[in-house]
Amino acid sequence: MDATTPTKSVPPPKSPKVLVVDVGGTNVKMRATGQKEALKIPSGPTMTATKAVDIVKQNSRGWDFDRISLGYPGPIINGRPLREPHNLGGGWVGFDYQKAFGVPVKIINDAAMQALGSYDGGRMLFLGLGTGLGSAMIAGGSLDPLELAHLPYRHGRTYEEYVGAAGLKELGEKRWLKHVYKIAEMLKNALQMDYVVLGGGNAKLIEKPPPGCRIGANTNAFVGGFRLWQERAVGVSGVARNRRSTIISHTI
Repeated sequence: MDATTPTKSVPPPKSPKVLVVDVGGTNVKMRATGQKEALKIPSGPTMTATKAVDIVKQNSRGWDFDRISLGYPGPIINGRPLREPHNLGGGWVGFDYQKAFGVPVKIINDAAMQALGSYDGGRMLFLGLGTGLGSAMIAGGSLDPLELAHLPYRHGRTYEEYVGAAGLKELGEKRWLKHVYKIAEMLKNALQMDYVVLGGGNAKLIEKPPPGCRIGANTNAFVGGFRLWQERAVGVSGVARNRRSTIISHTI
């Protein structure tokens, strides 16, 4: 091509317009690109996959988005739920979300999504204090969802039974906080983390986080959902096709 021949300019890639849906045992929360506030819809044991999709579609009519990030309260394998959630209705495994929504959908564990939005470098452990106990870690450029909630903690009971919503109700806030602090310190040391982010709905009860911990804003779940699609902008290099990891950049 002659040096004087004009070249066609390549238009910059369009920014994705994302609807982030955070499915929890208490609420389904949703927010689209450009919106400042999330819409909350009560969930619970009767919230099946079909019902959740219908509710999201009804409440997002007129919203501007062309893809969806779905935070799911359970393990994900090959981008799909591995098993039914503990605190919701059924039908989540094997459901065709992309067909139901009519746009591309990325599904990620809900704790991992909030961890991705909370991350600012180093080795981080995320603990989500909500209806249950969500967990994820980021280390070496890899976002790994964890399944710590149902491991034994003490007296034959699990971590979740102590620091989930049921534990808060049974123990009371003061005793519950002691176990939150103890578990955060124990897991930070065991996993050799630089810091722990305490998120989830009940993190608001923590006025002074223990050493090596900070409180993560619930809005970070939406930040993580947006980051899933903003690969070049934030350094997310793609969702790996296995159960555990999403490779990310240290510069997030």
